[in-house]
Amino acid sequence: MQVATRVPLALTVLRALLGPVVLLQACAGSAPGLFGACLIAAFLSDVFDGIVARRLGIATAGLRRLDSLADTVFYVAATAAVWRLHPEVIRHHAGALLVLLALELARYAFDLRKFGREAAYHMVSSKAWGIALFAGFYSVLVFGQDGVAVGLAIGLGIVADLEGLAISAVLPSWRADVPSIVHALRIRAAG
Repeated sequence: MQVATRVPLALTVLRALLGPVVLLQACAGSAPGLFGACLIAAFLSDVFDGIVARRLGIATAGLRRLDSLADTVFYVAATAAVWRLHPEVIRHHAGALLVLLALELARYAFDLRKFGREAAYHMVSSKAWGIALFAGFYSVLVFGQDGVAVGLAIGLGIVADLEGLAISAVLPSWRADVPSIVHALRIRAAG
């Protein structure tokens, strides 16, 4: 395997490894700048792992599934860091966070039951959610502020999960890279 073909995998693994780093920083009481650096690195790795993989022609379903897993690891750890440093933010959004958690678990269970594996749709709504997650976590972990960015991140997460459930309900078989429910409906109609 050429070194260049390892870059997307390395970027994805980096994001997964940054999750525990963020949590350890929270436990150690690190400076906000270190959180900012980790959040920026994770965000950029999320943006560029897919771009590089597509350009190299190695954007496999397995790599897409690993990308989704890395996102989960990183953002669960970041949420735990917020809970450790700013539990009032978690308490303030507890109701919406419980809805989001229930939808995440429902999606995973539904996809496992229907397809035998988790979905890796990489929807437009999920990409918007990823941007909002970055902004929300940056707001809390770097600036110590709970505001619009946090609420928007949770709201977009709920929308993305609802769309993901709808796509899974519509698709007759497992597929990666389904940008929206409209695309899923076209796939179903075609075949």
